[in-house]
Amino acid sequence: MPNAFIIVKVLVSALIIVAISEIAKRNTAFAALVASLPLLSLLAVLWMVAEGADNTRVADHMEATFWYVLPTLPMFLLVPVMLRHGVSFALSLVAGIGLTIVLYAGIRRLAAVFGVAL
Repeated sequence: MPNAFIIVKVLVSALIIVAISEIAKRNTAFAALVASLPLLSLLAVLWMVAEGADNTRVADHMEATFWYVLPTLPMFLLVPVMLRHGVSFALSLVAGIGLTIVLYAGIRRLAAVFGVAL
């Protein structure tokens, strides 16, 4: 049986996701704003600190998060463009995910140029 802290982490994280999807029913722009906040990343860092992670580990996590967010951003442009041009949601999402995978490989190389090992 998972300990109580794991259950709290799951519930708080899930509540944020549910809240965003509920907000989206009323106001998609505000839901997008809330979703774009680094709430889950910050929660992950808070959970790490609460569990005793040292500053170096937290710093490494936050820096890696920065580098891994960059290749996800074009997906949020590609998918809407495809949807608005009549492409199905499933195909648009697959294309967005495929683009992100390709860009993940590229960001690993770019990060290495800056001395960051991902």
